[in-house]
Amino acid sequence: MAPKRQAGRGKRSFPPPDKSRCVQVPGRGGGPQAPGRGGGGGPQAPSSDRRDDASGGGLSGPREYPQSIIWALCQHKQGRAPQASFQQCLQQTFLHSLGSYRLFRTASPFDRRTTCLEWHPTHPSTLAVGSKGGDVILWDYEVLDKICFIKGIGAGGCITGMKFNPLNTNQLFFSSVEGSTILKDFVGNTIRVFARTNTWDNWYTSVDVSATNRVVVTGDSVGNVILLNMDGKEVWNLRLHKKKVSHVALNPHCDWLLATASVDQTVKIWDLRQVRGKSCFLHWMPHEHAVNAACFSPDGARLLTTDQHSEIRVYSASHWASPQLLIPHPHRHFQHLTPIKATWHPRFDLITVGRYPDPNFPGFTPYEPRTVDLFDGTSGKMVCQLHDPDCSGIISLNKFNPMGDTLASTMGYNILIWNPEEAVRRKQEGLIKAMSEHGIGRDCAAHRNSRRRRSRRGPTSSREQPKCPRLQGDARSKGKGKDPRP
Repeated sequence: MAPKRQAGRGKRSFPPPDKSRCVQVPGRGGGPQAPGRGGGGGPQAPSSDRRDDASGGGLSGPREYPQSIIWALCQHKQGRAPQASFQQCLQQTFLHSLGSYRLFRTASPFDRRTTCLEWHPTHPSTLAVGSKGGDVILWDYEVLDKICFIKGIGAGGCITGMKFNPLNTNQLFFSSVEGSTILKDFVGNTIRVFARTNTWDNWYTSVDVSATNRVVVTGDSVGNVILLNMDGKEVWNLRLHKKKVSHVALNPHCDWLLATASVDQTVKIWDLRQVRGKSCFLHWMPHEHAVNAACFSPDGARLLTTDQHSEIRVYSASHWASPQLLIPHPHRHFQHLTPIKATWHPRFDLITVGRYPDPNFPGFTPYEPRTVDLFDGTSGKMVCQLHDPDCSGIISLNKFNPMGDTLASTMGYNILIWNPEEAVRRKQEGLIKAMSEHGIGRDCAAHRNSRRRRSRRGPTSSREQPKCPRLQGDARSKGKGKDPRP
């Protein structure tokens, strides 16, 4: 196993002023904006409760009054506000809370980088993360040492796709470079093999599953897409792209609608009931670069695509032929970096994606932070950036839990959990209590008391000051991180 490295540490470090700012919310006062954002990553969103003070209190236009959730709910119940207005009010409240998000816990369980991330559908504090070595961790981050670890085969076992079984959430579907798409339980037992290539020259790259239609769909590295039923019987196996299929996604509200993304610079939408060959697609969406992912929105009405260079697109069901939004954003592809993929928030019209600063991207400045960027899914404006100075690596994967209040990210070898500050404080108190009950951290506490007593007597030499071991469950755990530098 490779030696552990400190989470997010590298040769380059940020200047001291950046360390005081962990969360940046463009368009709000009270905090500096990160450098290099002019023209990069979309325009900034104005605050909804900002008042016009340019004329000494006079109004230069319609005045905006702050609206609370209670006010919006009352208006909606009385029939004075549409559902969209109520949803916008809820989203605005959530955006305001993003200003308090910070890291709660980190973990570095693998000896190779993370490659995929998936939240448990019914347990909002449990997530599954896969690695390049085929290892999988099932982690309840709110409970001390509640971890299930499935050992992989090592080199050549990279997990490329992962989905919980909607019919039995104690099982997981996997696609891997090993050349198989399989169903396993949490112990690691193989329940069923759905597809196997039997060669190292071809492997499976993505998997998705529909509970309504009871079908599994998987794509491979030469452009084939396979549709199977839950019993493992093959419905069809066709070559739908000229090159590797990078992602497959079923529409959550229209299960016969399938989106496929490929490195052949196209995204295609298919009707599963009418697929006969690569020319039977419903819609064809050409891109300027290879495409990493194509994800349907939670309501199924829009499609989010992420290319391998600097563009995020949003397509609408009202007109699949042309994108509704084009969002410039630096996230270029690198061979030894897990491909960056944008995702939807499960409850609000928000897009989450990691930033990989590019010197050739408009507005780039030196020491530009590698942030997690959030965009408004309707306007394309950046509404928030999350950044922690102690985790300075490139964050490739980001996904909110089904409740929408916790963000999980992966950075190299590391798993990061973001929560509102008040929730972090409350959860850390619970973890510290659990640690004390298990006798963890007593030596560290005794050492801190000893240092306080010595400090009253005067300074001591460095040889007399033993290092305090890190507490298990600390929000800043040591980890491995190997990220390319621009």
